[in-house]
Amino acid sequence: MQTMPIPRPPLVSFTVPMVAALGAFFGLFVGIANGSGILGLAIGAVAGAALAYGLASYVEDKRTGRLVTIAVFAIVGLILGGVAGLVVLAVIGFVLGWAVYWLDRGTYRSTIPPYAKSGEVLWHNTYKFICGLIFFFLIAPILTIIPLSFNAENFFTFTPEMLSFDPDGYSLKHYRDFFGTSDWQLALRNSLIIAPFATLISVSLGTLAAIGLSQTHVPFRRPIMAILISPMIVPLIISATGMFFFYSTLGNWLEANLGFSQSFVGYVKIILAHGVLGVPFVIITVTATLVGFDDSLTRASANMGAGPVRTFFKVQMPLILPGVISGGLFAFITSFDEVVVVLFVGAAAQKTLPWQMFIGLREQISPTILAVATILVVISILLLTTVELLRRRSERIRGMSPG
Repeated sequence: MQTMPIPRPPLVSFTVPMVAALGAFFGLFVGIANGSGILGLAIGAVAGAALAYGLASYVEDKRTGRLVTIAVFAIVGLILGGVAGLVVLAVIGFVLGWAVYWLDRGTYRSTIPPYAKSGEVLWHNTYKFICGLIFFFLIAPILTIIPLSFNAENFFTFTPEMLSFDPDGYSLKHYRDFFGTSDWQLALRNSLIIAPFATLISVSLGTLAAIGLSQTHVPFRRPIMAILISPMIVPLIISATGMFFFYSTLGNWLEANLGFSQSFVGYVKIILAHGVLGVPFVIITVTATLVGFDDSLTRASANMGAGPVRTFFKVQMPLILPGVISGGLFAFITSFDEVVVVLFVGAAAQKTLPWQMFIGLREQISPTILAVATILVVISILLLTTVELLRRRSERIRGMSPG
């Protein structure tokens, strides 16, 4: 079945005004940055209209048109504002070049049924732009931290050298401070000790709880589930206060009756507390994986003579493993990034990386936290990418998506 070609919208009455409006939007911000917003708005509108008419009328190949637009805008930016202007106007040129062909070729209707009305088309694309703005709103603060971590000065703001892309404005001094300072290395070592053990506890208890609660004959499943995931719902400061009183009593008992050292007991308390915080994530991800699990497989395993333990490791575990690993990764991130419970339950000897970052903001005002934050962002991205790959693998195993 052949798809109907998408008709091109009117150039002068649709594409040109839309790109002109987008150009005016960018021109307004550039003009405000240079002291004249009205002038920037006017220049942006004229440039956008001229660009739309020129590309749509004379440059048929989209790739060529976009590359030419980026190059022209980059050269103008370099002349007017140096390297910083080159980068800013190159990005604007990329967006405007993409918008011209997206509008002129009718690509904005490509994912919409041909019978859709103008209002439906408008809402569909507006919805996508709103989602994009929300995504930018969530990601922008994180993207700001990364370049700041390379600041050559001990500032939490962009210096003139950084804004002009002067190499002297960038340095790895904060990363060297992180890897060369004993306080930061102690905090990193504590985090790498606490998080894996807490994750192991969360995965063990959460997986068993999810499997048990997935059985239909278990009474009071919903109340039990609500109690087990309550650490995600209850405000963390309340949980931390309760853990302080509970684990302080437990710690005193361990020291008095079993002879454990105060430092060791401190690690035990934080690991147990973080294990509790990670259990809900494991329960939720494993329960979601068990939704598509075929119970006849366990009955078949039992009929073949396998015991419950062998059935779990040979039949159930391979199928729910993506959910288990995903929950474990979330539990690890929760433990690695958590600071409130550590402040209540731990001591200075168990100072973790987030605790040291908190000190760097409150007491020392150390820009090294920007380098640490960048490292944590990279680790989180890698872990969440792993979670997404495991989710897709789980869907393929359960036949919910094509291979």
